[in-house]
Amino acid sequence: MSTTVPLAGSLAREASLQRLRETARFDVLVIGGGATGLGVALEAATRGLAVALVERDDFAKGTSSRATKLVHGGVRYLAQGNIHLVREALRERRALLSNAPHLAQPLPFVVPAFGLRGRVWDRLFYGTGLKLYDLLAGSAGLADTEFLDRAGTVDAVPGVCVDELVGSVRYWDGQFDDARTAIALARTAASHGAVVINHCAVRALLHVDGRISGASLADAETGEGIDVHADCVVNATGVWVDELRRLDVHPESHMVSPSQGIHLVVDRDFLPGDHALLVPKTADGRVMFAVPWMGKVLLGTTDTPRDTIESEPTPLIDEVDFILGEARKYLARAPSAGDVRSIWGGVRPLVRPPDAGVGDTKDISREHVIVVDESGMVTVTGGKWTTYRAMAEDVIDRCDRAGLVTPRLPSCTLDLPLVGAPAKATHKISDPPGAHLYGTDAQVLDGLPGSARELGMGLSEAMVRFAVRYEAARTVEDVLARRARILFLDAALADALADEVASIVAEELGHEPGDLARFKALAQRYRTLPA
Repeated sequence: MSTTVPLAGSLAREASLQRLRETARFDVLVIGGGATGLGVALEAATRGLAVALVERDDFAKGTSSRATKLVHGGVRYLAQGNIHLVREALRERRALLSNAPHLAQPLPFVVPAFGLRGRVWDRLFYGTGLKLYDLLAGSAGLADTEFLDRAGTVDAVPGVCVDELVGSVRYWDGQFDDARTAIALARTAASHGAVVINHCAVRALLHVDGRISGASLADAETGEGIDVHADCVVNATGVWVDELRRLDVHPESHMVSPSQGIHLVVDRDFLPGDHALLVPKTADGRVMFAVPWMGKVLLGTTDTPRDTIESEPTPLIDEVDFILGEARKYLARAPSAGDVRSIWGGVRPLVRPPDAGVGDTKDISREHVIVVDESGMVTVTGGKWTTYRAMAEDVIDRCDRAGLVTPRLPSCTLDLPLVGAPAKATHKISDPPGAHLYGTDAQVLDGLPGSARELGMGLSEAMVRFAVRYEAARTVEDVLARRARILFLDAALADALADEVASIVAEELGHEPGDLARFKALAQRYRTLPA
């Protein structure tokens, strides 16, 4: 087993478990290690509260690692007239880009226009809306919206279909590495004193006189049970919030209306360059993106209502056909099923309206909702990655108003750099992965064994060791899916690297990670399209 040199925000598992055992009572216990829960833990810790966060799987294992990788103000929310949500998201977009420039950066988008309708109407309509988008951004704007002619469009997006192309509108939003941002949030919260631990599940909620007082936990590795007591318990489990509420006082809870979105990943030569392509209205009224990301191109996404929630959502053949069919209309080189390097999905925790049944989810609000139950448990759900910080601030303010906690300091997270944040980015998120994703911590990699030994797709032996020592990686999947994004970029390569990664993880942990066969089966799923 390795000896870990201290590093700010290290996620040391045994030390975290010991603090859970020894702390008589926390101010806040956060359940759920996705974007929202990690944001709440950081917000609470920086406001002087004693915080613990537990995640039953890995940080960002669920929805928070399966986004379209966009940091955006929500262009389509303009069409819904939700100006408040757009303004909030634009402010938060600027904050994330500033606080983690190695992980979140501006990205230009091109909205193409075709035929007579495009010449006469589409460019004017979308251009006007995007100019309003710029206006709403104000000082948080990234760059001005521009009208491009046919030649300018082809120059910006070399892979665009030129048949009947008349021009486009170019605007700016952002993109990021969602899973590594989640890890940065976890480490930043830990650097401010929070106890943050993954692979530790809630097996029961604790109550005193009908009021929630904590949770009984089970460490996934040893099976050890630990009771954690807290003045305030926050349910930030995303699409699983109803599951936890049913353990409390709501056996029939149905807050979430699950919506599945899938993505296909193809090689970069389908969309060369550093611009993303946005189709604002597909054949069935949805939005489709082709986004350059980490040396590949993401195609997506869908918006499919689901009755059940899976930790590994199963892409449907209709979803695949939709994405490939729309891509063929807008890309000069049409991708086929054989071109897909990885296919994966996520489930959005859309807040269910009181009178909603199963049906179309694309028009359900993406705003977040906070509920304080009669037991005192605080549930937060909905929202999106871009607004995670604002959601977290709202949660702690709501806990304060409900008399559950008393923050000792004002919120400071709007301008708080995440661990590893450099003064300026050295690479683009659209570039192939590498040490630049570690920001100022990249220098630590140079001192670890295997720093010069690349395993594949920018992943070095030292990065695997770093993941275990400092980022709480405990399994092959933790490394290849979320610390490195290889499973999401090239599932066949992830499969090929699994044995070597398992060997390094075992050396670091002092025991086998235990998930090698399971990960290989998962990688096979990510490389196989539904029949």
